[in-house]
Amino acid sequence: MRITNTTLTAGAAALALLAAGCGTGTTPSAAAAPPARATTTTTTTTTTQHTTTAAAADAGRATAASAMSARYGSAAQSAGTRTPATRTPATRTTAARSTGAAPARCRTTGLRARVGRQDAGAGNRYAPLVLTNTSGKTCWVYGFVGLVLIDGRGDALRTRTRRESVTPHRVTLRPGASAHARLHWTVVPTGHETRCPSSARLMIIPPDEVAHLEVPFKATVCDDGRIDARPMAPGTSL
Repeated sequence: MRITNTTLTAGAAALALLAAGCGTGTTPSAAAAPPARATTTTTTTTTTQHTTTAAAADAGRATAASAMSARYGSAAQSAGTRTPATRTPATRTTAARSTGAAPARCRTTGLRARVGRQDAGAGNRYAPLVLTNTSGKTCWVYGFVGLVLIDGRGDALRTRTRRESVTPHRVTLRPGASAHARLHWTVVPTGHETRCPSSARLMIIPPDEVAHLEVPFKATVCDDGRIDARPMAPGTSL
């Protein structure tokens, strides 16, 4: 048999291919390289997608925050401006000082009463009705007192308190200070009177008060118990 060069060349090529398929070279690993590159490409693509999604979410939150600020920012700023004006301690302190600085009206429980010395003249009598501030705070009196005559048995006598035409003024009393109202009455019977009743005590109602004070007051008051009274004035004497 004659073997030609062509035949030998073909056989050699076949053996070479068989050896390559049964060997442990690096060609199979190299063949696996394309899937690795595909995986890398896929991973990169997925990462890019995540990054894009996160960026979009951040942009959406920023847009929402901007819209929220535009909608409520003015209201919040106005509320922040109003809050200090109504809740600052300095404002409350100033209001408290203003309230504490203004004296209140003198109350019956913080006053002591007495009738001063009587001045006589031509059937007329004059005496100061004195109110003294016995409280620990400054207060004021304004206007006229109310009066009721009481006899020795504790019965009320007919009493007519007439206010004289004198303009009243507020009188401020510090603790221990006094104000007075001038009282006037007559001891001469008038009209149908044959005698005038005598009093033992005098009930006094301070201006604008309901509670009363009682003091000794021995006097004969005619003209149906008429007592002329002036409004409260500073001091203790007529």
